[in-house]
Amino acid sequence: MEKDQIRVIAIFAHPDDAEVKMGGTAARFAEMGHAVKFLSLTNGDAGHHELGGGALARVRKAEAAEAASRLGIDDYEILNVHDAELTPSLEVRHQVIRKIREWKADIVIGLRPNDYHPDHRYAGQIVMDAAYLVVVPNVVPDTPPLEKNPLFLYMQDEFQKPWPLVPDLVIGIDDTFSKKLDALDAHPSQFYEWLPWVDGVLDQVPDDPSERRSWLVNWMGRELSGLPSREEEVRDRLRSLYGSDRAAEIEKVEVFEIAEYGHQPTDEEILDLFPMIK
Repeated sequence: MEKDQIRVIAIFAHPDDAEVKMGGTAARFAEMGHAVKFLSLTNGDAGHHELGGGALARVRKAEAAEAASRLGIDDYEILNVHDAELTPSLEVRHQVIRKIREWKADIVIGLRPNDYHPDHRYAGQIVMDAAYLVVVPNVVPDTPPLEKNPLFLYMQDEFQKPWPLVPDLVIGIDDTFSKKLDALDAHPSQFYEWLPWVDGVLDQVPDDPSERRSWLVNWMGRELSGLPSREEEVRDRLRSLYGSDRAAEIEKVEVFEIAEYGHQPTDEEILDLFPMIK
């Protein structure tokens, strides 16, 4: 039975992670009247080549708030954990359990625990460590448990070892791709400063703000949509979900894997939880 409102929480390591990996899907949920929350487990206070500490954390908090506004999502919360210092501690796990319960989540979306950045890896582990425990009353008893385990998903990535992501869900984002770009554009400290500096292309970033969005698309390219190295596999799954005719019209997608530890949905439940597919 279709829900009146679907409640989605995305949990990740740094302010901007979810915008890159699932910004289009988040915007589509929001457009359809569903509730979306982003939760960053660190404050991002190390992600820059010039700024740092509290000054950078304040910049990134403001950027996250602007990104939330551009995506139309309900909430963007940032925990006060230092960037590059996240560990899968009991304290952080309990915070995540509380946040999932307080949001009354139907869908929880996290990172996979295999990634180049330790914060990403530990953020993924923390979410999966919470997956079963969100329904256990005697764990974090100060917050009422959920009556039903949510659907837990992994956001897309291209890492191959120890195993590649399985494209269980492929969501078309052509209609909200512009909002996804708007959300990335709301993080100038990352996409026009820090990440270009890391990649050695800072001198290529346009000074004119009106030219930066086009540069961003050219620079990040296919990384902003789907899994380029697995295009045929992703397209096959897109056709199975949307039908061949609709799938042929879709250019940009975001990909998710269903985690084994949460609720295992039927095909009918997938359509209920992702009504943009219908």
